[in-house]
Amino acid sequence: MRYTAKAVIGANYGDEGKGLMTDYHIAPAGKDGIVVRFNGGAQAGHTVTTPDGLRHVFSHFGSGTLAGAATFLSRHFVCHPSLFLKEAHALTAAGVALPPVFVDERAPVSTLYDILLNQVVERHRGAGRHGSCGMGFGETIERNLDPAFALSVGDLRQGSAYLLNRLAAIRADYVPRRLAALGIAALDAQDAEWLASDEALQGYVHAAMQFRRATRCARPEVLNAYKQVVFEGAQGLLLDQERGAFPYVTRSHTGIRNALEVAGEAGIGTLDITYVTRAYLTRHGAGPLAGELPGKPHAGIEDPTNVANEFQGTLRFAHLDLDLLVQTIRADFADALACPGVRATLNLAVSCLDQVGPAVSFVEDGRLRSAAPDALAAHLARRLDAGVLYTAWGPSRATVRASARDTAFVSSITTSTHNKDVPESLVF
Repeated sequence: MRYTAKAVIGANYGDEGKGLMTDYHIAPAGKDGIVVRFNGGAQAGHTVTTPDGLRHVFSHFGSGTLAGAATFLSRHFVCHPSLFLKEAHALTAAGVALPPVFVDERAPVSTLYDILLNQVVERHRGAGRHGSCGMGFGETIERNLDPAFALSVGDLRQGSAYLLNRLAAIRADYVPRRLAALGIAALDAQDAEWLASDEALQGYVHAAMQFRRATRCARPEVLNAYKQVVFEGAQGLLLDQERGAFPYVTRSHTGIRNALEVAGEAGIGTLDITYVTRAYLTRHGAGPLAGELPGKPHAGIEDPTNVANEFQGTLRFAHLDLDLLVQTIRADFADALACPGVRATLNLAVSCLDQVGPAVSFVEDGRLRSAAPDALAAHLARRLDAGVLYTAWGPSRATVRASARDTAFVSSITTSTHNKDVPESLVF
């Protein structure tokens, strides 16, 4: 067993600040560091802003790229050749020198037909949408369950002729069968034309071959060549395929489980886990959101990343529920504690504290309360018995402050008069 690796896990519905904390943890190592994408796929949107103002929303590359860190796409990450190339072009156009990208040959690969199926079925659901991003992630997982139509990064190494034949079979046999299983009798004219397009098929094959050449196949042992490893989670714990509110979940383990598997293969025996939350709760896409508010809970909230789109609508808001948050984090951390041969520590990061003003509202014990932003963060860290508390007061790593468990925080929390209770002061 070797050094301690770090892991960054979103504690809510995504959009918590995982990109920020990944960049913060990997930046001291720079090119001697590597970021592991261990779940999800290119539907992620992790924003990193450097201290000098360069901003990028990462989807396929690890969020340590601007700091010079390499990326490892694990076998649990769904690769999307076209979107990888699009992001690579955007990064190079911004003057970023691309660090190495390693890919586990077992990682599944999305096709253009997975995207088509995803978007068709989500539109077909109408008001009953599941909140999909429309980028084919779940459909890729579904298709890869059938060995006759599965496609992995290792398959791309067999060349364009093999890929053309596999895609032709997916188009001719799998897509009609999947549409029937979804209860969709026929495609509209535009979608049918796109499905039949040989030009689109050839374009995808070209992108897949470029992706193969731009990346290096490797197994988790490659992590041992780097001084610092950061496991970067995607989505959030409340979207986990087993613990979230089905069917409004992602087809992925969004917590520490996959990272534990990859760390085990690499011989990493200690994981320093940081669970990330905003100072308020957000959800982008369909699904339950307890206590949903009609708008932003604080006037200073800004979010240029989560723009409105056809499949996920606009960003939704609620007050942070501390009891739910603590329960969710503890349930995931229990997976790490139960993993043989792995030592795990729990840390907490609270982001967007600069956006909430002098007092932030939250829910605890079923009551609406308020506190100074730093006091809320400290109170939550103590409830979780977190080893380190990170507080972020802006979009870049330069705004992150770290406090050890023994740091003393004293402030007050007041119960909202909406509950007609006598205001109470808490010292913590």
